[in-house]
Amino acid sequence: MGREFGWLWAAYAVSACGTGLAFGAFSIVAIEVLDASAAQVAVLSAGGLAFGAVLAIPLGPWMETRARRPVMVGLNLVRFAALGSVPVGYLLGVLSFAQLLVVSVVTAAAKIAFGAAGGAYLRSIVAPDRLVVASSRFESVTWSATIVGPPAGGVLIGLFGPVVTFAVDAVGHLLSALGVAAIRTPERAAAATRRTRRRDLVAGWRYIFAHGALRRLFLNALLVNGLIMAAEPPLAVLMLGPLGFSAWEYGLAFAVPCVGGLVGARLAPRVVARFGEHRVLRVFGVLRACWPLGLAFVQPGAVGLVIVMVTEVGLITCCALFNPVLAACRLKYTDAGRQTRVLTAWSVSSTISIAVLTLAWGLVVHLTGPREAIALAGVLLLGTPFLLIRSAGGEGAAVEVEVLAGEVAGLGREQEQGEGDGVLR
Repeated sequence: MGREFGWLWAAYAVSACGTGLAFGAFSIVAIEVLDASAAQVAVLSAGGLAFGAVLAIPLGPWMETRARRPVMVGLNLVRFAALGSVPVGYLLGVLSFAQLLVVSVVTAAAKIAFGAAGGAYLRSIVAPDRLVVASSRFESVTWSATIVGPPAGGVLIGLFGPVVTFAVDAVGHLLSALGVAAIRTPERAAAATRRTRRRDLVAGWRYIFAHGALRRLFLNALLVNGLIMAAEPPLAVLMLGPLGFSAWEYGLAFAVPCVGGLVGARLAPRVVARFGEHRVLRVFGVLRACWPLGLAFVQPGAVGLVIVMVTEVGLITCCALFNPVLAACRLKYTDAGRQTRVLTAWSVSSTISIAVLTLAWGLVVHLTGPREAIALAGVLLLGTPFLLIRSAGGEGAAVEVEVLAGEVAGLGREQEQGEGDGVLR
């Protein structure tokens, strides 16, 4: 994959490991150190993500005309400073809830911006036919950190106190910055000489909605991710409350299935090589929407634990196969001059949709009950594949996504060949 990709992958890996170890760190410190209420913890979790997403919106246009690597280094250093301020404040005895909230907002915004800059940079150093392989390797790292990180972080907290994972996460981002800085190959001239435009905060969304393939993938991703995440709190309430599962059983039910994410990510390049990108998007876009409804039928005892684990294994494996292909197609369908704006808009929308739907499902739980809320999310998910395959009757419906993808890819090649800035618009 090349030396540049190796450094980029290593930088992402060390950062992801630190983040995995710090899973739940904000809530733990807020509760154990600051005696925060349930409402404050909710504000810290959902509010930090939402405000961070809003703060990241102007960063997309700003990054578009700048070299990616220095921006990525700077964003990692910002996260290092923000996260490192928490253990410093704790040791000095001045840590406050306001500081935690500011750190949450800053790190959320920096994460979105880093993802956008990193995605655009990846597209410049990896050939189009290798993007699925590259994306699957990033996905593998994500699931590996998810499997190992939270349990190891819990051990560290038990041994060294509640803020140790903040320090580890901060060091991870510092090492990530050094890894990106170690890439010595100059960026392509196009990235450095791209003409500057006036900042247009909604340019990324305009670009997405102007493309049939991107628009469908975008709306599908927002709904699927939002509904899956919205069903998690009601499931926790159901399992830890009426069904009587212990905390370790609940953790086991979600930790073990993450192995499916690692397996799915590793299989993605082989599956794509055999069946093609667009067929994988169709098939696994449908399959990942079918699993969550099974969570509404969870029962107490060992049977219920098996139901949750089998459902989560199927869901996570399908998502891990789908996500690298989605990431690769999204980069291929987006003109090089608009990638950071599109990726920023995508991440901002995903973050906000998850926060909004999670809050909405809290109201649904209050009005109906946790099992009914889980079932409603599962039923709505069954309709999301229609955003990928528009009903047109007969054989046309089965190939429409492929046709749309081909049209957009063709326009993208024409754009790269200089046939005019207005083609894709």
